[in-house]
Amino acid sequence: MHKYKKALILGAGRSGRAAEALLRGEGATVLTICQEQTPDYNFEELHFDPEVVIMSPGFSLEHPWVKDLTARGIPLLSELELGWSRRHCPVIAVTGSNGKSTVVKWIADALTQAGQVAVPCGNYGLPLSAAVMLPEVPDWLVVEVSSFQLETVQEFHPQIGVLLNVLPNHLDRHGDLETYLRTKLRLFENMTGSDTAVVFQGLEKYFPNLGKESCAPTQSVPKVGKISFGTEAGADFRFVDGKVGAVDLSGTYFDNEVLGAAAAAVAAVGEACGLSPSVLESSARSFEPLPHRMQTVAEIGGVRFVDDSKATNLAAMCAALRMSGGRVHLIAGGRPKESNFSFAKDLLAQQVSRLYLIGEASTAMQSAWEDCAECIPCQTLERAVLSAWEHAEPGDTVLLSPACTSFDQFCSFAERGDVFAREVNRLADSDAKA
Repeated sequence: MHKYKKALILGAGRSGRAAEALLRGEGATVLTICQEQTPDYNFEELHFDPEVVIMSPGFSLEHPWVKDLTARGIPLLSELELGWSRRHCPVIAVTGSNGKSTVVKWIADALTQAGQVAVPCGNYGLPLSAAVMLPEVPDWLVVEVSSFQLETVQEFHPQIGVLLNVLPNHLDRHGDLETYLRTKLRLFENMTGSDTAVVFQGLEKYFPNLGKESCAPTQSVPKVGKISFGTEAGADFRFVDGKVGAVDLSGTYFDNEVLGAAAAAVAAVGEACGLSPSVLESSARSFEPLPHRMQTVAEIGGVRFVDDSKATNLAAMCAALRMSGGRVHLIAGGRPKESNFSFAKDLLAQQVSRLYLIGEASTAMQSAWEDCAECIPCQTLERAVLSAWEHAEPGDTVLLSPACTSFDQFCSFAERGDVFAREVNRLADSDAKA
């Protein structure tokens, strides 16, 4: 573990602040620059000569500062890598396009029920750099890892790595799906034969050439223990008929086509950790879903209102529709991550009664979807909720599942979900008074 005397941190968000606290605690001199400050001056004007740069996920490798610092030969680390280098226990790392936080929480819950100390961290919970500073050393760190954090992997090495799925996401940053996939595969780059890779069925085909597919083509990657999971025949761990092997999930949050694959992944991790089927089943039955993920806000006059604001890409929106059933009034839109909305048309035609479109993506969504469902441009979420309520009938579901980020109108998906809940509760109050 190298201790730095002088460090520059790019990014003053949660991960940047955690990295700063860790390094200052080790006696380093630290300068933190937030994204908004970088256009104001160049590196020379700082008069600061760091021996390392810690990069928060919000800074891409194409950022002018990152390019400049790399050209100067200054080592570049992610906050993830910094935190990992200070760990004192085994690491379970989870990545994928959708479902990461839910899986991280369930794994940590299951380990806790088994009497172990497990800390969920990374993009969910504490940043990894904060988790490694906790006074009590846990038995496990369960880390949610994004593709942004994996871009700069050097030595990061989980004992168990989980790849849930790879669907079109963050293509505005990665350029294309192939590059995005290669970045996700970097999770396994430093794993050895004593480690375990838990991989969605079909993606394991990339592993024989992991060294070539990764961003370190000259590095020979040793074979790792691979476990596949999914919902189709042939997976090592398969969700079918409400069960994953001996783990009975009937009637739980995970007893459906969409989350069943996540359940199979957790069962695979459970075996690698030595957890019993009874612990996995118990933790599934006591699992409390995370906010803004298929969260029922209220039922008014027989109409159910569901907050799935975390659905920031088309694949997540489609998953939400498959989980909903019945007639759906879908609120979608925001700042898009992708430009091709057409692949969702068949599912929309089957399940959606009307579409209520908001934000920057509304025009493009209407052009793509107007021949498969009635589209109502609303621009704002407040108008969309009211319009959906006016059109919905008893037995229908009003679903906020935007397929876009929130940053055109909100500071986060959580704020967007909170505004949705506020407007729904206003309708409930009005209905009660009527």
